[in-house]
This record gives sequence, C-alpha cells and structure tokens, in this order.
Amino acid sequence: MAETYPRPRFGAPREPKTRVDPGSRLVRVLDFVSSGHARAVAFLTICGFLFFLPGFFTIPPIDRDEARFAQATKQMVETGDFVDIRFQDEVRYKKPVGIYWMQAAVVETADALGLQNAEVRIWLYRVPSLIGAIGAVLLTYWTGLAFLARRGAVLAALIMCSSVLLNVEARLAKTDAMLLLTVIAVMGAMARIYLAWQRGEEADKARWQEPAVFWTAMAISILVKGPLILMFVGLTIIALAIMDRSVAWLWRLRPLVGVVWMLLLVLPWFVAIFLKSGQAFFSNSLGGDMLSKLAAQESHGAPPGMYFLLFWITFWPGAPLAGMATPAIWRARREPGAQYLLAWLIPSWIVFEVVMTKLPHYVLPLYPAIAILVIGALERQVLARNWLARGAAWWFAIPALTAVVAEIGAVAIVRHPVFLAWPFAAAALVFGLFAWWLYDNARAERSLLNAVVASLFMSAAFYGVLLPSLRPLFPSVQIARALRNVVCVGPKAAAAGYHEPSLVFMTGTSTQLTDGAGAADFLGQGSCRFALVELRSERQFAMRAEAIGLRYNMATRIDGYNFSQGKAISVAIYRSEGTE
Repeated sequence: MAETYPRPRFGAPREPKTRVDPGSRLVRVLDFVSSGHARAVAFLTICGFLFFLPGFFTIPPIDRDEARFAQATKQMVETGDFVDIRFQDEVRYKKPVGIYWMQAAVVETADALGLQNAEVRIWLYRVPSLIGAIGAVLLTYWTGLAFLARRGAVLAALIMCSSVLLNVEARLAKTDAMLLLTVIAVMGAMARIYLAWQRGEEADKARWQEPAVFWTAMAISILVKGPLILMFVGLTIIALAIMDRSVAWLWRLRPLVGVVWMLLLVLPWFVAIFLKSGQAFFSNSLGGDMLSKLAAQESHGAPPGMYFLLFWITFWPGAPLAGMATPAIWRARREPGAQYLLAWLIPSWIVFEVVMTKLPHYVLPLYPAIAILVIGALERQVLARNWLARGAAWWFAIPALTAVVAEIGAVAIVRHPVFLAWPFAAAALVFGLFAWWLYDNARAERSLLNAVVASLFMSAAFYGVLLPSLRPLFPSVQIARALRNVVCVGPKAAAAGYHEPSLVFMTGTSTQLTDGAGAADFLGQGSCRFALVELRSERQFAMRAEAIGLRYNMATRIDGYNFSQGKAISVAIYRSEGTE
C-alpha cells in the first residue's frame, strides 16, 4: 500500500541558486544536514542545546511542581531511601519513582565529582528533563523517518525543538519532558510495525528492535508517569482496529515476551513501595491524583476547547503550518501513515478536552504526531491557499506580542527595561517578519526555517536574559542567601505565611512551615534560629512573641512576588535575642 507521504519525489522545488533571500542560507544548511543520518542527528542535538540551555543554569527553582519534585529527590539523597517519596514529612505519592531516581543519579554523580552544594543546585535536577527534551527531538526525527523523507523528518524534529511548550518543559525538573521521550519511542516503534504490516511485508521473526524499544519505553514511561502511556497506546490501537477491522499486526510486537519484560522492569519498585506503604501509594496515585483529574483538580479546571486555544501558542512556530495543513491532512486520513498519526492524535486529544482538569503540558505527547502530519503536507505542497494562509502572520505576531508583554512585565516588576534582552527580541521580530513575508505554498519550508530561528532568539531573550533578571519573582533565593550570610553555625528556620516548596528546597528540609504564632514559639526555642514571617502573619507573630516574652530583632526584609498565588509578598527575617 502507498505510504502516507511518498518520499523524495515530493518536496518544495529548489529555486535558482542565484536568488538570495532571508531563507536561502537556511535552506542550504538544511540541504547539508539532511544529506546523512549522522549529520542530521548531530545537527538536531546541537539545536537542542541551543534552544534549551539559555536560562537552564540561571533560572531559580520554579514553584510549585518543579520545587516539589526537586525537594523530594533531595530528601532521597539525604536519607539514602530510594523507595519512599516524601516532601518533608508528607508522602508524595502522586507519581512513581522514575524521575526521582534520574534526578538523584545526576545529583549523586555531581557530588561525587566534587561539585560543591550539589544538592541545592536546581539545574542538576533539570538534567533529566534536558535529556528527555533533546531525546524527544531525536526520536521525533527517528519516528518521522517512518513517514517522511530524511529532510522532512529533520523539519518535524525542528518543529518540536522550537515549540514553545517543549522549551518550557526542558527547563523544569519534573516528569513531562521524559514522558514525551518515552511516548515517542513507544509510538515510533509501533508505527514501524504497523506500517510494515500495511505494506504487506512478511513478519521477520528475528527482528526484535522495534518490540524491544516498545516494551522498554513502556516500562520507563510507567515508572516515570504511571499508566498514562497505556491510554495513548490503547486508544491508538482501538482507533486503528475500528478503521482496519483487524489487529493482526499487534502480534509483531511480541506481546507475550514483551509484557513479561516490562513487568520485570516495573514490578520491583511497585512491590517495594507496597511493602513500605501498603495501599497508600496506589490510593494516592490512582485515586488521589489520576481519577481526581476527572474533576477540576487544584483549581486547574477549564471547559472543552481550552487545549485547542492554547495550541496556537504552545505549538508555535509550527502552529500556523498546522492550520494550513489541516484540510490536506483530513483528505489523506485513510492513507496508512496519516491514519496511524491521527489515531495517535485525535482520541487522546478528545479525552484531554473532556477531562475537567487541564494543564498545558498534558497534550505535549501528541505534538510529534502533529509535527509529522504537518511536514507531510508541506512535502506534498498541498498546504491551504485560502484564508488559512493568512495565518502566516502569526509567525510575526507571537514575537511581537511576547516582546511587548515581557517589556511591560519587566518594567512593572524590576522597574527596568532589561536592555540586554532587546537585541535577541529584535532578531526574533526580524526573522518572524521574514517568515511571514516569504510565505507561499512553494516556499513554506523557508518560512518555517525563519520561524524556527525566530523561536531560537525568543528563547535566548526570555529564558536566557529576561526571566533570570526578574529577581522579585524568586524570593526564596533571596531568603536563602540572607540565611547563608548569618554568623552562626547551622541556622534553622521556620516560615509563616510564605510556604512555597522552593523555600524548603533552598533553605533546608528541616525548615518548618507554620503560622505566625508557631514562628514565635520556634524562635524562642534556641539560638541560631530565624523566623521568616510574611507581612500578613506579622501581627499574629508579634502578639505571640509578646505573650511569651520573646525579644527579637529584624535582620532584613525581602520584598517580592509570589506568582503561584498571584500576589506581592514581604518577608521579614527575625532573629531571637532571648526571652525576658
């Protein structure tokens, strides 16, 4: 049977070499890197580092999820208990242990190599996410090769590499970038087996590569995020079974041996956590976390359609082409490749839209399917020529809107326009304008390449320069720095009114989270103790201090902004002078 997007005979025709425009040099770079697999892999790896490293080392811990994951890993390293998952004294059983093991391995390695204070360097906890993001880009290329020519697979990977959402997740020490890697590995392996069956190729009993990748990635995904991977795989298989009226190709995945192998990888920890906590992990993970998402969990509820609206931002710069490619993709829906990719995409997207709890990163594992579908339409030169083509203006609109909003935010927060970010923002605007200006159906490729470069400069401006400069957004860092400058040994702290996980991560696991009265009691229990009292808790603190005869003085005051709660804060650091 014909493949979804026939290979090299399709693609945008080359224009005469004498013509030079803002996209011609980028096209020549693409010509060069697409000439061999080694070049393509090296190029995409370099692109991953260029996109994801700005701000990777300099952005402080982000509340709340990143700081919670990092603190739980930090406690594993401190206690040597790599089975249980805790945040201070509370169990943290929402996710399995996979990402914590990966983060702990990085921190332990850095400490063994002599890196000082490794346990409080947040970038070490982000390394698994960086590996996951770059791995996801490379696996998008690998998966794309099952549907596209090598050039198209590189373009699909570049769309993922430059996407807004993956750039966010690559810099956060949590599960989603690594989940994306495992999902692409699973779906890419399954795609190769399915398409071979569709082409009528005989099953090769000696071929174990795809089944091995499939079942190993399934196991890692379950250890990282729980059974979510089963939804992506199960809904895809069900959709394909309905369309093909057959699931005979599933036997090529060698399910009998594969399931045993997967269980051998995942069961040891699940047995260990059951022996340690009984039913607590499973009730918290499956009932308290997964099933509760059917309702509006943690104030993240939103109506159906929210992911569709967010898509035009989170999938930028691929989003404009996705809109233009939609009619062609739908016309090709019965071709085997498009059928598989749509089975990957549509059923799971519907589930995410229906579920009440909505966070932007939930749909990230579906984006590689969209990237490959879009490039398939681009290769065929069947992008829409109607009103959808006006979406090319979005390539310029996003950098322009981002620059305006970021500048207003910087002036409002730090009273400074952060001039260092301006050259990068200006470059993003120029390349975004080129992408819009160059666009037509025959030159969509070079428009996309200019948009990718615009995204690169946006990444440098926002993550590399602007965000690290907004210090009031990260008061935990300033509080921890103030405690490190005290002149006593082993300072202990209690916080009232400001309880963000980043504070615990930066100031120590022993930091008590209490109220104003509790902070006063804590301060009176010994020397080298500090009360971190937010302005709204100061009255309660002062009343209790007076009641117990506590004498204290204020070492310093930290003013900032708690973006998790959306309000300004002011934290006074008090030190005891004894009791009367």
